[in-house]
Amino acid sequence: MNNNRDTVERLRERIPSFDCVAGCHDCCGPVTTSSEEMSRLPVKTDAEHDAALNDLNCVHLGPKGCTVYEERPLICRLFGTTPRMACPNGRRPEVMIDADVEDQVHFYIANTRQVLV
Repeated sequence: MNNNRDTVERLRERIPSFDCVAGCHDCCGPVTTSSEEMSRLPVKTDAEHDAALNDLNCVHLGPKGCTVYEERPLICRLFGTTPRMACPNGRRPEVMIDADVEDQVHFYIANTRQVLV
């Protein structure tokens, strides 16, 4: 069993979801993620990565928003679910993330090798 895969799945299940403003990408930008999460995302070319980084965007940001929304990394899922990473449009889940789960997400991020998305 892959421990990181299990951890990512468990944390994903515990991060509350909410509806973003259609087409919004105010929280999108260059982020890092674990190799486990990166393996779930489509491979992009160096030129695509360079262009996105030059614009301070995520390489998976398309004209209508996130193109990998269902597979977005934990850090992206965390935006808007905690007062420490509030949605700039005031959106939020009905019940914010449990503080222990938020700490577990940050612990996972801090203790896994992170790569630029």
